[in-house]
Amino acid sequence: MSKSFPAADSMAATGRASRPISFPLDTPPETGQCVEIAPGILWARLALPFRLNHVNIFLIEDGDGYAAVDTGIADEQTKAAWQTLLSGPLKGKRLTRLIVTHHHPDHIGLAGWLCSEFGIPLLTSQTGFLACNNISLSPNALGSDAYRAFYRAHGMSEATAETVSTQGNFYLRMVTPLPLTFFRLVAGEKLKIGSRVFDILSGDGHAPEQIMLYDASARLLLAADQVLARITPNVSVWAVEPDGDPLGLYTRSLASIAASLPEDTFVLPGHELPFYGLHTRIGEILAHHEERCGLILKATAEKPMTVADLVPVLFPRPLDPHQMSFAFSETHAHVNLLIHRENLVWERDAAGILRVVPAGR
Repeated sequence: MSKSFPAADSMAATGRASRPISFPLDTPPETGQCVEIAPGILWARLALPFRLNHVNIFLIEDGDGYAAVDTGIADEQTKAAWQTLLSGPLKGKRLTRLIVTHHHPDHIGLAGWLCSEFGIPLLTSQTGFLACNNISLSPNALGSDAYRAFYRAHGMSEATAETVSTQGNFYLRMVTPLPLTFFRLVAGEKLKIGSRVFDILSGDGHAPEQIMLYDASARLLLAADQVLARITPNVSVWAVEPDGDPLGLYTRSLASIAASLPEDTFVLPGHELPFYGLHTRIGEILAHHEERCGLILKATAEKPMTVADLVPVLFPRPLDPHQMSFAFSETHAHVNLLIHRENLVWERDAAGILRVVPAGR
């Protein structure tokens, strides 16, 4: 049985060409600086020590100050960048509150420090708050025998399993302890910031209950990492939810965005440049994942394969253990989607190793 992404079908059915992707500003702000990307909304960038070397933060005019959206990771360089912003472009203004879109360290890492340093409340989803605390309070949980067995059953090497099992400690080094209390943001409700009223949206797949804010009067979306202009956000299966379908959740979230927001929406993303062309970009992302599913179906039609066997099908370049851990989990997300779509089924051999084969073979 073959199933396709609903958003791709619905967009194709309209017979209308979507607005092409375009970038109002082609140069991002320098570290410690910001630019007004929309009336009363400032855009700044913070450096990251990763291949994706930056995260966008946005500051929304809020009375006599600014509400901040996202934080960067917890390191001295990022703290210094915040101090430069507040003593430079934002001099004379205060931070009024902190909105965190999701629990990944480049977005929540300095939340505890910012809230404590400037005496501001934290606003985020319940899932984001609890997920950050869960990892921070139990950083060694992924190293348990049960989780290692999960990865080994899918063909992961010992070196990569060791890297995955220490992800909690890596996370802990990039976040400060959260405040003891927070204000919960709930999809379907509204959030007033200064003169703007935002619809609170949430997406899934990249991070559970990831918060997005949409100003309908201005057709402006703070999209976090749900829709990026040139890269696709990581969507992964983790050992704590081995049969989960994060890619299915992600594509349904994109379908909802495409169905509910206009194509001339101005997108302020968590990474890369702000852009127009929301529907076009959603179509590209869906096509990208459809293509990758096709590669998996073609490979597994030839022989049974573990998730580890399928990693080079999607990621043919050489990968170190850290890169392999993310590539493995993202490949697993495509496999689980095909399981949920009833294209593939699992087979377990006598040694307990799991491989996927075409359904009905």
